[in-house]
Amino acid sequence: MDLTLFLIAVLLGQEVAGLKLLRITVPAYSVRGKNALLECRYDLEKDKLYSISWYKDHEEFYRYVPKSELTKHTYRVEGVKVDRRRSDHQQVLLQDVSLHSSGQYKCEVSAEAPSFNSVSAEANMEVLVLPQGGPRITGEEKVYATGDVLGLNCTSGKSHPRATLKWFINGEQVKPDTEMVFEEHGLYSVISSLRLQLEPDHIAGDKINVRCEATMELNSNSDEPFVETRNTEFFVEGHASNAAPSVCLTVASALLLRLLPPV
Repeated sequence: MDLTLFLIAVLLGQEVAGLKLLRITVPAYSVRGKNALLECRYDLEKDKLYSISWYKDHEEFYRYVPKSELTKHTYRVEGVKVDRRRSDHQQVLLQDVSLHSSGQYKCEVSAEAPSFNSVSAEANMEVLVLPQGGPRITGEEKVYATGDVLGLNCTSGKSHPRATLKWFINGEQVKPDTEMVFEEHGLYSVISSLRLQLEPDHIAGDKINVRCEATMELNSNSDEPFVETRNTEFFVEGHASNAAPSVCLTVASALLLRLLPPV
């Protein structure tokens, strides 16, 4: 065998038999204020561990060096607060995550001499901010009649990402009139306005059920997209109005009086 081919075969054999990164576990989603556990599993095989390093968006924030006098090292990175006590050579616990904690996390495992093998893998995490409650509906009256205009606003609580608002009247979805989105410090609030002239079908059963649905949805590379739905609904009294027939009768009477000769 050619010497070059022999050396390549030996090197490939060492790589196969050496350090392997088995998996990296980073939560696809985490809620602001909660903790997030990052895991890095590897197999040294014939190698000896030199260090474990964790990075957020290419900035190192944690290093574990087993033969160092201080085995655990942490570095200041925005959005990253490491719980040193509960972090080691296989996991890192992030405390009190914030919107700044969103990003790409990479684990890098390095072996000692003579191989100096190094393997790494990365995964993304998105931090969510859930609204404190369901959407809020304002502008309702106590009683509605056929022909009245149902004028309502639905406001979602501050969240990240923004919520999608939908209106339902008696279980049937209706289109909003306008929608406005407000953003402050990465948090979104949505106001959806509904203007709907009521038909007799809307007041069947003398009750009108109004519901506003707020949905937060986030799709990433995760197999399970995040979906959070919250509802606010209420019933108002409704009745078929006789106002319209009365108006028609009044107009017809007026026309008839004009046509009749004066007495």
